[in-house]
Amino acid sequence: MGKQYGFYADTSRCIKCWACEVACKQWNDIKAGTVSRRKVHEIDSGTFPDTHRTFVSMSCMHCEKPACEKVCPAGAISKREQDGIVTVDKDKCIGCHYCFFACPFGVPEYTEAGMDKCDACLGNGVKIDEGEKPHCVATCPTKALHFGPMDELREMQAQKTAKNVVSDSTKPSFIAS
Repeated sequence: MGKQYGFYADTSRCIKCWACEVACKQWNDIKAGTVSRRKVHEIDSGTFPDTHRTFVSMSCMHCEKPACEKVCPAGAISKREQDGIVTVDKDKCIGCHYCFFACPFGVPEYTEAGMDKCDACLGNGVKIDEGEKPHCVATCPTKALHFGPMDELREMQAQKTAKNVVSDSTKPSFIAS
């Protein structure tokens, strides 16, 4: 297989503006109130008064070994050899929901045409092999959402983690006695 592409969401930059969700719906001609190929989730943590909110923009993870593809009895789900993007052939989909139950992220949603999920905007003309980005990524005003080869995304995450470790170690720490 060629390079494995995917998404990386920098939760420190996401402000839950929903621009990624809106762009996805507009570019893919998805009616409001129906399926969502991308969703921004809010995660609350901590206890009062030290509480935190984290926002995570999620879509299909384009898994290395997609469970949805493995369980599809109609052969409607496939993983592209050149970039690892998981796609759905709606003409083959029988709407059995097996893929939904197999997906660890609960991504598949359904319309009268069958299963629907992110295809990294391949269906609306984005040319990944020419360096184009899915519309959700191109629209993100805070640059929290990234798309590319997984090795590059891992490096981006590693650099962010390294910067956080360095900045945390340079902060003064006070010990109460």
